[in-house]
Amino acid sequence: MTTYTSEPGTRLGGRYRLEDRIAAGAGWAAWKAIDEILARAVTVFTLAPGFPRIGEVITAARAASRLTDPRLAQVFDVEDAQDHAYVVMEWAAGETLGDMLSHGPVEPTRAARLIAEAAAAIASAHAAGIAHMCLSPGSLRLSQTGEIKVVGLGIDAALSGATADDPVLADTMGLGRLLYAALTATWPGQDYPSLRLAPAAGGEPYSPRQVVAGIPALLSDLACRAMGLRGAPEGPPIGSPEQLARALIAAIPPAPVPAEWQAGRGRADGSQRHGQPASASGERDARAEAPGRQAALAPGELPELPSRAGGRGSHRAEQSRVRGGTAGLGRVLPGARPRAAVIAGVGAVALAAVAAFTFWPGGGSTPAGHASGPPRPRASVTVLTPAGAAGFDPLNPSDRNQENSQWARYAIDANPRTAWTSQYYRTARFGNLKRGSGLIIDMGRKVTFTSVTVTFGPVPGAHVRLLVGDSGAHTAANLASMREIASAVSPTGSYTFTIRHPADGRFLVIWFTRLPRKPGPGHWYMAEIFNVAIKGTAP
Repeated sequence: MTTYTSEPGTRLGGRYRLEDRIAAGAGWAAWKAIDEILARAVTVFTLAPGFPRIGEVITAARAASRLTDPRLAQVFDVEDAQDHAYVVMEWAAGETLGDMLSHGPVEPTRAARLIAEAAAAIASAHAAGIAHMCLSPGSLRLSQTGEIKVVGLGIDAALSGATADDPVLADTMGLGRLLYAALTATWPGQDYPSLRLAPAAGGEPYSPRQVVAGIPALLSDLACRAMGLRGAPEGPPIGSPEQLARALIAAIPPAPVPAEWQAGRGRADGSQRHGQPASASGERDARAEAPGRQAALAPGELPELPSRAGGRGSHRAEQSRVRGGTAGLGRVLPGARPRAAVIAGVGAVALAAVAAFTFWPGGGSTPAGHASGPPRPRASVTVLTPAGAAGFDPLNPSDRNQENSQWARYAIDANPRTAWTSQYYRTARFGNLKRGSGLIIDMGRKVTFTSVTVTFGPVPGAHVRLLVGDSGAHTAANLASMREIASAVSPTGSYTFTIRHPADGRFLVIWFTRLPRKPGPGHWYMAEIFNVAIKGTAP
């Protein structure tokens, strides 16, 4: 095999100038480079002529290029010529988890949050049929603003020749090892010499709490279960990154509610607010870490979890070129079917097609006149149980996953620690991509709505409308036909919409026209709903 001889200063594709070599293997090298056209740093993997896995690397890179979850390092460009093949990726600034652990273990709650975010991001890739399969402490980077980035998705495995019979399980076990490492600053295996080897007995590492005192038993147990250790404590199996992310979220203790927030009550747009937000500052509490927020799982983000094939989390301002198309799915999960978990991009034609609709028709009116015959007895108001829920994104036909529909059920499961979250956006106005999106709830039959209590996240800033209709179609025409029955500005915590004129319909839509900031670090916006309680009458 020919030795790769690129040097600093080499220019690839007429725009990528290699500067510093940051890693290398047999037949490949990773460089920090400058995209001279866009004047930004990028990562470039160069592949030597004759490198035996050029095809696998190129295929993996093209598959990963479809994902725009902000927690996953994005692929910008691919050149597949055998004599000078290369891959251009986002430059993920910040320190790696391995760098962090050189100073000692991560505080347990922070460790749980970091790995939950990473698990949510990887769950979003799994939703598109793409796996990592080569996770190490170097695979996670943390920016100075606290944003996590998973690097090397599929590409690291292709470079090293790593394979797995069950890629989902392989990534779950890899995340378990990262959690173990974050908690103990040791590595439970032989394949990462930069960290001290974890103490072991009988061929298995000790549990994290046996290595470092004070680690919560639940986090220690989750690491052991995710790694599939024979001596792991009993409990529900953890067979996927999404399951791990959700288990970690549930294990994180909620943040205390500041006293000044406990006393605050007020009205928003004519609706009485009940209950208080979980946090005054946007710092995530246990619930706000659910996957799909990325990425975490997002993310996501989780999750990512999640969110995030064809784009999750946010719409990138620039769609970078990937030459050669997306033929082949490189590190693709067997039998997986690609699906878009977030926005992959909205065409101008699609936006123009829906721009003419008037989205907020007047509320329903009471029919004139009365039915003949004796009046029927009025049904008593009771708690109504929804038949199902889904994300609702009728203004973006390209989003086949409809605003993280895979997590919609968590908004109606009566569990305050689980939540549905929308995708991430760069601005509160959906990155100027559309006028709104939300959650649609199917009651299973036509009912009369009298009140709706929604548990929102802790961060203010949302503008929300309640809509009622008779169709569950995810179309702009159906959105335009729905009736507005209540609205609120900046609701947080448990918020009751009082419906002044009870309305009939089978479907209830919680429609966001403005998004609050995403809890935690970073500059993203998303909707989140932890619970929906509906009262009314049913035939």
